[in-house]
Amino acid sequence: MQTPKEPTEAHRNFFRDVHEVVRLVPRGRVTTYGAIAHYLGARHGARMVGWAMMAAHPTVGPEAIPAYRVVNRLGLLTGRLHFATPTAMQEFLEAEGIPVVDDQVQDFKTRFWDPSVELG
Repeated sequence: MQTPKEPTEAHRNFFRDVHEVVRLVPRGRVTTYGAIAHYLGARHGARMVGWAMMAAHPTVGPEAIPAYRVVNRLGLLTGRLHFATPTAMQEFLEAEGIPVVDDQVQDFKTRFWDPSVELG
């Protein structure tokens, strides 16, 4: 397994942009790694968005980034193992009224928030 390299300035800027978009996702809604990447002009950058979400986890308090609102294109909680506990992501979503069954957001299509549509 390779040791992660220190992010470059371009990566840090991309991560910052991702974090800014995720902070705009309303309570009770979810978005996807791919939708964020597409909005930021990185059509094939879903994996980079995932890395940005992993980097967001240490943030707490008013600066917290609601990384739990970002799921995969099918509504699956693929990032759940990067939280403090394996059930934390689901617990955060359910606290906002988003039901999750078998690690999948229920009624995903109506809960999906697309930044390209919502932010223009």
